[in-house]
Amino acid sequence: MATIKGAAIEGRLPSPAMERALQQGRFPQYSRYVRDYAEHIGTTRQLAEHTVRNYINDLVPLIEYLGERGISDLGGVDRLFLRGYLAWLMSLGIRRSSVTRKLSAVRSFFRFLRQTGVIAADQTSLVAGPRREVRLPAIASSFEIDRLLDEPDVATDAGIRDRALLEVLYAAGLRVSEVIAMDLGDVDMKSREVRVVGKGSKPRVVLIGNHSVRWLERYLVNVRPKFMSRRSDAAIWMNRSGGRLSARSVQRIVKKYALAAGLDPDFHTHSIRHSFATHMLDGGADLRVVQDLLGHTSPATTQIYTHVSTEQARRVYLGAHPRANRTGHPRSNIENSSDEA
Repeated sequence: MATIKGAAIEGRLPSPAMERALQQGRFPQYSRYVRDYAEHIGTTRQLAEHTVRNYINDLVPLIEYLGERGISDLGGVDRLFLRGYLAWLMSLGIRRSSVTRKLSAVRSFFRFLRQTGVIAADQTSLVAGPRREVRLPAIASSFEIDRLLDEPDVATDAGIRDRALLEVLYAAGLRVSEVIAMDLGDVDMKSREVRVVGKGSKPRVVLIGNHSVRWLERYLVNVRPKFMSRRSDAAIWMNRSGGRLSARSVQRIVKKYALAAGLDPDFHTHSIRHSFATHMLDGGADLRVVQDLLGHTSPATTQIYTHVSTEQARRVYLGAHPRANRTGHPRSNIENSSDEA
């Protein structure tokens, strides 16, 4: 973890660290402004205590940077200084998302200084943060998904329920919130359609395949009646007490079988949705169709899965093509070969 004079700058820093730095007189010219700002966002803006602490903690590297360069007049902080500050943060290996968050704290701080008359001008808005990292979602191969689906012990009632749950999650690419809200009236077994309500309370119809239909029927006929109690409603997915499965329960179920199947430790419920989208595109599905099935408002949201597919293709190519990783100039083999035909 990168540090500045022993003060951690990556992740959350305990607020006493800034307090001690100010009390020790390391930055006497800034202490009053920082304290006033902390009081302002805590009282006037009524931000939560931990939010105030995080804002102040994100100012720690700026205060250090100012001190190291002997800048006592905050009015002298201009666009060029801020660009240098961001470059310095990046050089320390801090994630772009963390640098962006720290820049947001600096903007808020200098906006306060401008409003209170400490500085005459605020140039923080003239500086753009680092480009957002495109984080490709974690996915599993179709082989790994098969292993995941085969993990539940279907000799038990809970195992049958879990197998059906995993099958439906993968068949339709559902969010956790969508699958736990499923009621009996939402499923049409003949047409293999499920009505779900996605983000923004937007309803849509998703499809489930033969495998998931068979396991869902087996669960509904043989297991769900055993789980029902007087307080049971029309929920499809139930726990042993007859209550609707919670999001936390579904997350635990997926994590349990993912670990048992030897999948990535970071594999979680949304990874099944990511895998569904990627496998659909790999199988030749149109991007717009996948967008509709996922319930994405914008095609740009679905577009990330094309990047995943491209990256997969690249890895397969580099690992499989006999000349993909061969080094040396392509002419070298020709020049060293015999002239005889």
